[in-house]
Amino acid sequence: MQGMVNRTPLAGPGPAMKTATVGMLPRLVLLLAVTQSLGTHKSVMLVMGQTVTGGGSWRLLLENAGIASMHTAVTRFNTVIFLDRTNIGESQISLPKGRCRNNPQDQKATRDCSAHSVMFDPSANTVRPLFIFTDTWCSSGQFFPNGTLVQTGGDNEGLRKVRTLKPCLASETCDWVESNDTSLQNGRWYSSNQLLPDGRMIIVGGRQVFTYEFIPRRAAEGTFELPFLQQTNDAQNDNYYPFVHLLPDGRLYIFANRDSILLDYSTNTVVRTYPQIPGEPRNYPSAGSSVMLALDSANNYNDVEILICGGARFGAFRNSAAQFGASQTCGRMMVTGISPRWAMEEMPTRRCMGDMILLPTADVLIINGAQNGSQGWGFASLPVLNPVAYLPGNALGSRFLTYRASTIPRMYHATAVLIPDGRILVAGSNTHQFYTFTGAFPTELRVEAFSPPYTASVYSSHRPRFISYPHQVRYGQAFSVVIGLATAPSNGTVVNLNLVSCPFTTHSFAQGQRLLKLGVTPPVDTGVAQQYRITVTAPPRATVAPPSYYMLFANNNGLPSRAVWVQIS
Repeated sequence: MQGMVNRTPLAGPGPAMKTATVGMLPRLVLLLAVTQSLGTHKSVMLVMGQTVTGGGSWRLLLENAGIASMHTAVTRFNTVIFLDRTNIGESQISLPKGRCRNNPQDQKATRDCSAHSVMFDPSANTVRPLFIFTDTWCSSGQFFPNGTLVQTGGDNEGLRKVRTLKPCLASETCDWVESNDTSLQNGRWYSSNQLLPDGRMIIVGGRQVFTYEFIPRRAAEGTFELPFLQQTNDAQNDNYYPFVHLLPDGRLYIFANRDSILLDYSTNTVVRTYPQIPGEPRNYPSAGSSVMLALDSANNYNDVEILICGGARFGAFRNSAAQFGASQTCGRMMVTGISPRWAMEEMPTRRCMGDMILLPTADVLIINGAQNGSQGWGFASLPVLNPVAYLPGNALGSRFLTYRASTIPRMYHATAVLIPDGRILVAGSNTHQFYTFTGAFPTELRVEAFSPPYTASVYSSHRPRFISYPHQVRYGQAFSVVIGLATAPSNGTVVNLNLVSCPFTTHSFAQGQRLLKLGVTPPVDTGVAQQYRITVTAPPRATVAPPSYYMLFANNNGLPSRAVWVQIS
């Protein structure tokens, strides 16, 4: 059996939470190594024990989604796109009406009548099969300003492909379209995408590809060399899926392996080089994760902090049999500071292949992953079943809370995304080359949701809800929303309005993820019972919030509403 039971709690009782919404007595959760038999899911090993300091709950939403989602994205219609690779053989869900995929270049099944992408409806916990033709293995993506999901690259015949999906209601029949007119100029496998202020998309890096390019590209526009990607390459290629973040000044922070730069892509100039992060490599295959912490109107969106957590020991990928322990550290840096440097912190436990998701409260959830090994087929063990919250506003040493554990290991090729009701949707995990339903870590087709403590029904009377709001706002516009509050806000109470993007999540990095704390006025009684008006100021420019659809959350003292969709343009 892989992994031993950890009989020692990895973290003592944590600090009090910054809000009353999730303060709970510490309690020890110890999961012994057991074997479960759940339909096709056999020999699932549960081996993680941690001290729970923050609560939360889990719910299984769907026993069999048909595919293991390697790539996941939430659409403005409240549906979720799951996407696997195609050269994996038949999935567990058929294409409709006898449709089949006949692709002589496919490396596993040249005729395949199963789907490798589905649309999941969280309101009904159902899926609808989608048709994808070329291989999307380890590809990248992002939403265009009009809400179209753009998906780029992959392996084999998919290396240069550009695919689009114009999202629709769950009851409608939108599907993937593979372009015959637009293709990538470099084949890109393991690249990262970022939506730009002008509405175009930049695609950075890939396997042994040290360039970036744009879609749509301008007339006669080629690719651009980025020597930084070659400089951060090492013997095990720890610069795949570089972490790319658009800063509010319009330049790009790019992190690969252990190093990072500030790139002015408009002039193809590296304008700043940052200190190397201590510890282990952080990118694929060493599998840390990265977020840009919330951008705040209180400082005119000028202060930008990057948080990078987890990773794998150098050599873990090349010597998977050793099962080296993963990184336990996070590095945090003010990249807009005069003299940036990494401030290092320790997570409650080691973790590689974790997903870092910005919550509506502007906290960070770290979820999924393993304590040992690296990314790769069968290269990791000892799954981390407990999510961890990182509270950026708390003092150093009191920023982590450990939440209740799932019973489902989520390691290589697992995903996690924030959905509009504030839950975290978790899908995928396949540590095998093909679908395999035996052994310690079988291919995972189940879909579950983690509910942070702020979703608990005990807080329902304090949770705001939107009564009215604009569906589209312009940069710098002052606009009003009306929210419902069952309990009247006290004098001076501020209900925050947070704008959250919809990233494309794969391989432990949510491409395009950002959260903005908007400028607001205190709520004013409208004269209608339990309804209050708030004046909000939209982001000032496209470099702060690229034009797109965003989830807008009202946040009342740590209790977020259900999100509404607003287009920023």
